[in-house]
Amino acid sequence: MSLAARLRAGDTVFTAWSGIPDSLTVEAIADTGFDAVTLDMQHGGHHEDSVLRGLAPVISAQRHAIVRIPVGRFDMASRALDFGAEAVIAPMVNSVADAQAFARSMKYPPLGSRSWGPVFAMPRRHTSDSSAWLGGQNEETLAFAMIETRQALDALDGILAVPGIDGVFVGPSDFSIAWTDGKVLDPSLSQMLDAVGEIARRTTTAGKLAAIYIVDPKLTGRYREMGYSLIALGSEQRYIAMGAKALLDDAKGTVRG
Repeated sequence: MSLAARLRAGDTVFTAWSGIPDSLTVEAIADTGFDAVTLDMQHGGHHEDSVLRGLAPVISAQRHAIVRIPVGRFDMASRALDFGAEAVIAPMVNSVADAQAFARSMKYPPLGSRSWGPVFAMPRRHTSDSSAWLGGQNEETLAFAMIETRQALDALDGILAVPGIDGVFVGPSDFSIAWTDGKVLDPSLSQMLDAVGEIARRTTTAGKLAAIYIVDPKLTGRYREMGYSLIALGSEQRYIAMGAKALLDDAKGTVRG
């Protein structure tokens, strides 16, 4: 089942987060229990070539493939789809105009202006039916606009109303900075949680999908109850640190003295 179908059916989908631009590292992450892997070009080290190569092991592992593009790089959104991504996250979508530009890059006509060229995506999905691909991609590929500033919050309803925007993705770290006028960095800031919940409510009421990056996994159930269904957790560095600590704790627990 595609990522779009799962989310629209109400599933909770957990995505790993990859910032190391190495396909072997991505392959290792794709072999864990996550449902999806997101390659991060904004703050992570991924670039065009690493996305091209890194999506292959994700798809081969039958995980959902997601890419976060750099700010304003809507041309890369189209390329990520042509490389095989099922969803693209666009950061700093602060206006209806930003959302419209993003949507145009994500959807084929008449909904958008994405040009034809899935020369990697179709073989990686083991399909050669161009007509079926063209007919299904606007529904099967997901455009997530990031809501992480006060401007984006003010424009939320307009962003959600843009044809071709399938959902929003909340970046709580940046949102906390915006919420406190640059005074506090706290992705779990209690004062902003009502606003985070309101974003999910307005998004799902509009028939769109709500996604979020969660720093404290203990809050996952609370965010899910708000309506967030695509949930990003951690990064390679955190997975390695947590795994190493658990391994060392187990080993040291057997040693006396």
